[in-house]
Amino acid sequence: MRKPGFLIDRRFQLHDPGVQHLESPSRLAHIQQALDAYGVEERWHRVDARPATAEQLELVHSRNHVERVRRAAQMAPAFLDLDTPVSAASYDTAVLAAGSVLACVDEICSRETDRVFAFIRPPGHHAERERAMGFCLFNNVALAAAHLRNKHRLDRVAIVDIDVHHGNGTQAMFYDDPTVLFVSTHQYPYFPGTGASTELGAGDGWGYNINFPLPAGTGDGVFVPIYGRIVSAILDQFQPQFLLVSAGFDALLGDPLGGLAVSVAGYAAVCAVLLKAADRCCGGKICFVLEGGYSPAGLRDCTTAILAEMESADSQEPAFHEDPFFEIISKHAQGEFGEHWRW
Repeated sequence: MRKPGFLIDRRFQLHDPGVQHLESPSRLAHIQQALDAYGVEERWHRVDARPATAEQLELVHSRNHVERVRRAAQMAPAFLDLDTPVSAASYDTAVLAAGSVLACVDEICSRETDRVFAFIRPPGHHAERERAMGFCLFNNVALAAAHLRNKHRLDRVAIVDIDVHHGNGTQAMFYDDPTVLFVSTHQYPYFPGTGASTELGAGDGWGYNINFPLPAGTGDGVFVPIYGRIVSAILDQFQPQFLLVSAGFDALLGDPLGGLAVSVAGYAAVCAVLLKAADRCCGGKICFVLEGGYSPAGLRDCTTAILAEMESADSQEPAFHEDPFFEIISKHAQGEFGEHWRW
């Protein structure tokens, strides 16, 4: 196994939505503490940050949207929506974040490394083609999927979203596209209001959009087996050539913006499942991209746990307890999309 990779840059802290905003620059400062304590600089492959080009941004966003974000930063302080303020540096920071995820997937495709975690901000999975929302300016993961198809000519890309909030922007961009499998677990009903299990895609993309809406309080006994039993089997059938993970840590018990009850061990277990799936399906090519997560201790602890899983050359898929509610989730999923996938 090649050295795992990581990307983080102090410039990501220049986007400043304000002192009261939870998506604050300090989020990356807490992650940097975990990286320093773990010693990634000495043992891991560093990927350098780089900005996206205008042409790259327009793979998933309109020119008008890109210009709207740029103008808002010029007029800062300004708001792109009620939850999404921008500062003077926000446009440049968001362009750097988007391009940095592309740098990570390029590094993996060149086989410099197999697995990378991109610790970037602002997050991206709520951003739609024409709209910034939910703290997100550009959709970093959706852009990476489009880049993998456009530059690297991949036919099948899977995106797995483990954030507490549904990745509405990512879903919308590939809703009718069978070459991109989108899978999400998220609290429901909750912001942004999308992500019902009946949202399965459209046209040729029907069945390639899979949602697991979870009630508040759901913990490891449901969250982990969804990935270990169902998502793992679906990935084996889809056989992606690259796996992207929208890695939000706000499903963690006690996160100030979430109501799920996943533990740090639960996040590590899901990471192990996804790493194993990448090994089986696509030669280990997997990129984790930071989305949410607003507890300082949670950011540090989840980062450390996932670093350990990524570094392990022989990590095993975890044994996990199944909550009785998981059986209900599984049967419901069989009724919704069981004719398309099996597990």
